[in-house]
Amino acid sequence: MRQKGCLLPVAFPLSSPPMDTALFDYDLPSSAIAQSAIEPRDAARLLVANSLENRLFTDLPSLLDPGDLVVVNNTRVRPARVHATKETGGAVEVLLTKRINEILWEALVRPARRIRPGTAMRADSLRMTVTTEPDRGVVVLEIVTDGHDVDDLLPGLGEVPLPPYFHGTLDDDERYQTMFARATGSAAAPTAALHFTPEIVESLQSRGVHITEVELDVGLDTFRPMAGGPIANHEMHRERYTVPSSTVDAIEEAKRTGSRIVAVGTTVVRTLETAADDKGRLAAGSGSTDLFIVPGYRTKIVDAVVTNFHAPRTTLIVMIAALIGPRWRDVYAFALDSGYRFLSFGDAMFIEVGS
Repeated sequence: MRQKGCLLPVAFPLSSPPMDTALFDYDLPSSAIAQSAIEPRDAARLLVANSLENRLFTDLPSLLDPGDLVVVNNTRVRPARVHATKETGGAVEVLLTKRINEILWEALVRPARRIRPGTAMRADSLRMTVTTEPDRGVVVLEIVTDGHDVDDLLPGLGEVPLPPYFHGTLDDDERYQTMFARATGSAAAPTAALHFTPEIVESLQSRGVHITEVELDVGLDTFRPMAGGPIANHEMHRERYTVPSSTVDAIEEAKRTGSRIVAVGTTVVRTLETAADDKGRLAAGSGSTDLFIVPGYRTKIVDAVVTNFHAPRTTLIVMIAALIGPRWRDVYAFALDSGYRFLSFGDAMFIEVGS
């Protein structure tokens, strides 16, 4: 059995001087960004961050111990990219990023330069009216249908939104869904879990590793670069999450036996750390999170993380700096020099927190 690790608060302390966004920048060549989805999914490479060991994703079960608990995000990407037409005849691409209530949605619209409150547009049976001024292309839409729920109509109207830096093609939109995807609500996939296959799951279970689930609706703001200046000035957007009681029970049992909690992806890290109190007690239920995990943060639940390689100047790379410590630059430089593929369809990394 292994003792739970935790981050030393002296790594990148939150005291003066403030941490600037520039501290989380690095040179990411376009050639390192994966432009194809590797097949089979588990053929991706896996970098063991703490030892800089090159492995394959199929080696993941060998890195875990019997009793360890793997936690995945079961969210499903909404087919939310819709091609609409304004009343004046102009074409608009609408990406529904977040449901606010039964009729109001947050959406990214392109082009946004001629979009104003009151602008009306339509996509088949979806009648949409802009209610706010665009903010970096994001507006709030009032959507009226012919008595149907928007989510019920989208599979026949919309497309799954792929990341803007991905210029390749997929044979099937399901390649951008994880094998655990059930609960529709995300604007992007929890990409660390894209590497999982039934064979990986079977291998984990045969080794005595358990798997449980949470749900977090992934928003686009997670991936957007931060503005310049202190990272403390960055405003995190809220994302909805759910932690089932069965997951709480599984985590409590793993902690009781000294086994590790392995989060698959940054979304799982944020969910578990948000749902836990200061003493590390996890509560079941739903809520929303704007947790910004920065260097100096001490994990309350998570002992290890499976994650992809993230873009510079994002809140995701800030979290990686928190999980790895100041060595994160060396780890990323090693990954680039070793030809690892970055971002959503790229390779993976295994991090033991605090080691």
